[in-house]
Amino acid sequence: MADVADIFQITPARRANTGELIRAARAEAGLTQRQLAERVGTTQSAVARWESGGDVPRLDKLDQILRACGIELDLRFRRHTDVDRAQIRQHLLLPPDGRSRSQTHASRLLASARRVG
Repeated sequence: MADVADIFQITPARRANTGELIRAARAEAGLTQRQLAERVGTTQSAVARWESGGDVPRLDKLDQILRACGIELDLRFRRHTDVDRAQIRQHLLLPPDGRSRSQTHASRLLASARRVG
């Protein structure tokens, strides 16, 4: 399955809406609206409405749409105050110079996001 971050290049400063996500996933998979509709058991006009923002699919349908495009939907719900322990463990497994580079990249990303918005 494709990595959404690679395909959509979504940064904190720019977030894709559902219609943009569906359109980009479909285009990346090389599908027409009609082909995607056939894969998920709906009509081409329904796909057009989703992509234009005229309608928003339910979460289970969005999962089906993205899978039809070769993308796995992976959602995690957590409180804003929760700590992502898996990310901390992954960071601690890095060698010291890797942790330093990671911190430098994070600092640059944060500074860039502050400049944008």
